Amino acid sequence: MPHPHPQDFSKKSPGRPRSAQSHQAILQAALMLLAEVGFEAMSMEAIASRAKVSKTTIYRRYSSKAELVADAIENIREEVVIPDTGKLWSDMDALIENAAQISLSPLGRQTVAMIMSSAASNAEFAKIYWTKYLQPRRQAFAGVLDRAKARQEVQADLDPGLVFDAMSGIMLYALIFQPTAEAWSTAVRRALRLLLQSEDDCSA
Repeated sequence: MPHPHPQDFSKKSPGRPRSAQSHQAILQAALMLLAEVGFEAMSMEAIASRAKVSKTTIYRRYSSKAELVADAIENIREEVVIPDTGKLWSDMDALIENAAQISLSPLGRQTVAMIMSSAASNAEFAKIYWTKYLQPRRQAFAGVLDRAKARQEVQADLDPGLVFDAMSGIMLYALIFQPTAEAWSTAVRRALRLLLQSEDDCSA
């Protein structure tokens, strides 16, 4: 599934308080450094320098790097909208397209690599990423399959959490080991078709 990468937090309404601008700059700096160097290597000093604020400004809000990164990930969580087109495969196509836009750029690939590396090497970050980013999307995705079940497009006992996990694995695998004969989105869609085929499809 889509992974967080540096967002443009610079769009501000006129008259926005300076403290709010500083806060958004801190969050953006944290996400940029997460993408560039990973959780282990990033520091509060580097975040302060990138955000052009003092370390004191950061420590007024956050007691640790982990708390700051958790808030930065939380801040972008609502930007991903789970589609509701009325048909399962239209929903899935929208999800795949969104993932492609985020993950297939050079910055997206770099961010995914850093997130996976950070999560694999640091249990604290892995827990933050799961709680703040993956779990909310995992829960929201269940709505896509619940609607598909109501329309009898998939089996009634299909586990949405397992489908989300498998879908994320398929997307990551295809991102790292890029298919040569077809586009990334085509390979992902074909694999998901196999995963989500109905009982009728299985017996055909």
